[in-house]
Amino acid sequence: MNAQSNPGAPSIYFMAEVSDKIETHTLSVIVDNEPGVLARVIGLFSGRGYNIDSLTVSETEHEKHLSRITIVTTGTPMVIEQIRHQLDRLVPVHRVTDLTVEAQLASQDKPLERELAMVKVTGTGEKRLEALRLGDAFRATVIDATTEHFVFEITGRTSKIEQFIAIMKPLGLAEVSRTGVAALQRGPEGL
Repeated sequence: MNAQSNPGAPSIYFMAEVSDKIETHTLSVIVDNEPGVLARVIGLFSGRGYNIDSLTVSETEHEKHLSRITIVTTGTPMVIEQIRHQLDRLVPVHRVTDLTVEAQLASQDKPLERELAMVKVTGTGEKRLEALRLGDAFRATVIDATTEHFVFEITGRTSKIEQFIAIMKPLGLAEVSRTGVAALQRGPEGL
C-alpha cells in the first residue's frame, strides 16, 4: 500500500518538522527617516496578507536620520522568519531584529514592551467611584476630569491595557486611544 492510497501513511519524502503554532512576535526595524519608507514596509505586509497587530514609528537618531519601526505581528515561526527576511531586503532598512527571538536566546521571557492608552470613562455615583478605585489599582493617572467624565492615562504591557479597558466597559467606557507597542531588548546591548 502506498501513501496515496493510505492518507495516514508517512510520506516517502523527508520533511523537516514544521510548527504550525501561531506565535506573536515583536520586530524592531531600523530604517532611513525619509518619505515613503513606512509605506514600503506596510506594503510588504499587506501585499502578502500578513497582519500587523501593533505599529509604532518614530525618529530615534536625529543626526543619522534613522527611525525605529516597532511591529507586533502573528504567524507561524516560518511566516515570521519569512517576514523578517523580506523586511531585511528592503532598501531603506538598516536592521531587522526579532525582539521575541532575541529574548528567548538570552533565556528571558519577553522583550521590554510598553503601551500607553488614554481611556475616557463617563459616569456618576457609585460607578464613577468604582472606576476611580480601579484606576488607582492599575496605577492609571487621571489627566482630565469633569463632573461627568474623566480620562485615564495608563501604561504597561498590552495585556494590562486590555484588562483595564475590559474592566472599564461596564463602568461607562466611552473612548480609547492607544499608542501601540514600544519595545526594547533587555540587557546592555543596543540595536
